[in-house]
Amino acid sequence: MRKLIILLLALGLPLPLLAQQPDSLAAAGESRDSLRVPADFRTETGTFRLGTGVPVDTLDIDDGRLLLVLRDDHTWYYIKNIQRMAADSTFTKDWIPNSTNPYKIPLDSLPLRNSICLVDSASVFVCPNQTKVFSRFGYRHGRRHQGVDLPYKTGTPVVAAFDGRVRVSDYSGGYGNLIVIRHENGLETYYGHLSKREVEVGDWVHAGDQIGLGGSTGRSTGPHLHFETRYKGFAFDPEWIVDFEKGQLRANVFVLRRSYLDAHSHYVPESIDEEDDVYAADEKVIEEEKRRAAERAAARYYTVRSGDTLGAIARKQGKSLNAILKLNPGVNPNKLRIGQKIRVN
Repeated sequence: MRKLIILLLALGLPLPLLAQQPDSLAAAGESRDSLRVPADFRTETGTFRLGTGVPVDTLDIDDGRLLLVLRDDHTWYYIKNIQRMAADSTFTKDWIPNSTNPYKIPLDSLPLRNSICLVDSASVFVCPNQTKVFSRFGYRHGRRHQGVDLPYKTGTPVVAAFDGRVRVSDYSGGYGNLIVIRHENGLETYYGHLSKREVEVGDWVHAGDQIGLGGSTGRSTGPHLHFETRYKGFAFDPEWIVDFEKGQLRANVFVLRRSYLDAHSHYVPESIDEEDDVYAADEKVIEEEKRRAAERAAARYYTVRSGDTLGAIARKQGKSLNAILKLNPGVNPNKLRIGQKIRVN
């Protein structure tokens, strides 16, 4: 009331007029805080109808790596905060564009075990190809095979398995056309033998984004996709994390043991569900590493010469042909090459 008197005085209106004005709300017996709606007011049809899911705003929730996107149908979802992620050490340290391995650290400097989150509420996994693996991780023809080979026709779209940033997009020796994507959990995935590369170094990609086309470039005997998983430059068997025949991850969180980073280590199907094996004590991990090192130290190899056959080599070493084949998975007994290394014990 006092404010109203001051306003009237400022407008030059006589105060007696105020006394003559009835208090309409009081006269009607209504509360001063009530909200009166004009009798002729009408709400337009559809004014408050839900939207179609179109993003209308993006909020910084101070998470550091996530943003919240609001949609006009009252729903929301998370997206990655690319600007903040780009400044993270994962994408700055040891970041050498088009280097197949920018890491220069010894294996024993890594922890015995490392829990790695593969997917979360803001990310998904897309299998590079749901199929049976036809060439597995390990040694092949006496040479390290640091990934898996998946059947892939030339020209078939190749997609990213996880969200990440492209670190390599180049023609690289035996890989042919190669793309390497670094992911925020520290892993890197490799896609080799492509007929075409469709992303550049520095590009951010989402799981399922097309990055190239399948092919047979580099050291390849036919169209296929060479797929690798690496941690700090050390390759491990991709089948530890991916069931390629089902086209899905084996678990959302992967416990990477240092022993898996050995070229002789490969996925053991019966052990993945055994908690004691996955979360083994450090002593067990160290014991396994020592056993593998002893096996490597004791291993002997025979160098193939002109006229040699695998059967003849087996007889010379006092072994059966089946024993030699078991020691050399992937060796074709009908296609030995001069200078090829054959393990004999």
